[in-house]
Amino acid sequence: MSGRRVILNADDFGYDPAVSRGIVRAMKLGVVSSTTMMVNTPHSEDAATLSDGLALGLHLNLARWAAVSRPGHQLDERDAATLERAFVHDETLAQLDRLKALVGREATHVDVHKHLHRHAAVLDGVCDAAASRGLAVRSIDAPMRATLRARGVRTNDVFLGDAGATAWWTPSQFAQTINALPPEGLIELMCHPGFAPSVVTSGYSAQREVELETFCAPEARAVLAARAVTFEAWR
Repeated sequence: MSGRRVILNADDFGYDPAVSRGIVRAMKLGVVSSTTMMVNTPHSEDAATLSDGLALGLHLNLARWAAVSRPGHQLDERDAATLERAFVHDETLAQLDRLKALVGREATHVDVHKHLHRHAAVLDGVCDAAASRGLAVRSIDAPMRATLRARGVRTNDVFLGDAGATAWWTPSQFAQTINALPPEGLIELMCHPGFAPSVVTSGYSAQREVELETFCAPEARAVLAARAVTFEAWR
């Protein structure tokens, strides 16, 4: 593969109203180039009203709130290891259709909330659905990457990013990452900017505001310019 493409994707659009507003700010005033939307939350419709002009994929949610394909069925991340391939396939397609119904266009790609496609049956179901729609899927490690490609599903070559007790994308972390980017391949940087959640209880709350400030600061654009890096969306 020759050349390099770099995507900075904000997860969790639609998770909480304040998070969604922060993501819009990070994309319109900052350097974030893509986002992925949760479509089965109480706040998905609110997010849809903010989605014009955003590069928008599906943040497949199998961890919380109600399933789209099976009314009345509540999703729980503790059940992820027991989910059946057929259910994941149907739910992925249902969430993709829900996204289109909400925003009026197809998703650019798919990633999975809390990386639950680490479980084999979940990954199988996501592969089946993505392949049927011709969509790329985020991979988080080499084995997942190999599985996706073996099924004919496009994916990234490199994945960078995390979310923990402290904010991942500080100014120093951002500069270090950009300065050390691989010279080739499709590279996805995962991020979680936003205003602190106003409704939903989240373990990643104040950290989102640190990331939002990082990506909206003039220094972020300066780092990119110094390394001639331009962020893109999935396509």
